[in-house]
Amino acid sequence: MPKSRNEGVLDRLSGREAKDRLAAIYGKTAAGAQLRRYETLLERLTDQGGEGSNGGAEPRFYSAPGRTELGGNHTDHNRGRVLCAAVDLDAVACVLPTADSKVRILSEGWADPIVVDLSELEPVASERGRTEALVRGVARGLADRGQSPRGFEARIHSTVLPGSGLSSSAAIEVLLGTIMADLAGARIEPVEIARIGQSAENRFFGKPCGLMDQTASAVGGIVGIDFADPARPKVARIDFDFGKEGYALAVVNTGGSHADLTPDYAGIPAEMCAVARFLGANYLREVAPSDLVARGPEIRAACGDRALLRALHFAGENARVPEMVAALEDRDMKAYLKLVKKSGDSSWRLLQNLYPPESPAEQGPSLAVALSQDFLGKKGAARVHGGGFAGTIQAYVPVDLFDEWKALMERFFGAGSVIPIQARSIGATRVF
Repeated sequence: MPKSRNEGVLDRLSGREAKDRLAAIYGKTAAGAQLRRYETLLERLTDQGGEGSNGGAEPRFYSAPGRTELGGNHTDHNRGRVLCAAVDLDAVACVLPTADSKVRILSEGWADPIVVDLSELEPVASERGRTEALVRGVARGLADRGQSPRGFEARIHSTVLPGSGLSSSAAIEVLLGTIMADLAGARIEPVEIARIGQSAENRFFGKPCGLMDQTASAVGGIVGIDFADPARPKVARIDFDFGKEGYALAVVNTGGSHADLTPDYAGIPAEMCAVARFLGANYLREVAPSDLVARGPEIRAACGDRALLRALHFAGENARVPEMVAALEDRDMKAYLKLVKKSGDSSWRLLQNLYPPESPAEQGPSLAVALSQDFLGKKGAARVHGGGFAGTIQAYVPVDLFDEWKALMERFFGAGSVIPIQARSIGATRVF
């Protein structure tokens, strides 16, 4: 990239319009640090060099936030309801359009860039579980919607750390979808970008997942989502600020790798759907909750006890989400925290996703929830966060107790294990 163009982009970054845009996304106090982050990405994209002719195009900048699940643990994949929020941690890309069909991406921490040729958009077996699969899968999603994904070079930096439970994979999928749609000149709604990301993760990456993570990242804000019709999920924004109610929201990374947990994650929707099929439906959302008890002995014999327990979790959790939404809309924090505790208890007892069944000695999330519940009592709440089995819990902590609680968590799980988060109102976007 010629130095003069680089200087021109830096001038644009330092202008009032760019600063206002960054303040709108990250808040005024964080805008300066984010500006330096964007400038660093631009410099590193320049250093990365280019193989494809860019035809004089200028770099573009994109951001996609991580997400936090507030309610609806493992309900989305059975067409249930969820409550979630985009967060103030994100994946950012500095992108240079190219004239060829190749995507070249280098992310912080990678030794070498990945290269994907978009002239081939079928799943590649050797790419399963790799970022290349997500690139190819997202491009295929655009192509299936009549768009022509084009090549680009990108430098990416993410503060949504893998294993943090804030859905780093969904942030990358939605970031890629936002980039590719913009470069193709396509106007694609956020929920559709989310569906493209989910399909890439399911079909190309090889990990079963629902649609919650991608939708939260694409849409932004605190949202209640009803997936009864996954092709047209109902998304309702909720205006709420936990900080203004005197609570800090945080996740605790208890450690443990998610790399070998795909069978555990896949087992939950599989068992739930097995119960649904036994009752003549495809998904538990189509099953009357009363049938789970009325026909419980038959379900036990056909599907097993754990499948029935997980189905009971779905029924209770799916009904709980509208109550959580109502509590936030009514500014009733006391009622909301009671529901958070019930959600966490259901995940622990019925869903059974606080530790991997094959490794019962490793129970970081269980321990973190137990310690937090003991410390907070009725003043706050803690629950498993996201997929479970390893990784993170979520906690609502009174601001005046946060430092003491944080010290307790870090004594058990290490310095930096506590990650404070805030809801972010703007979803995935081209920044400028």
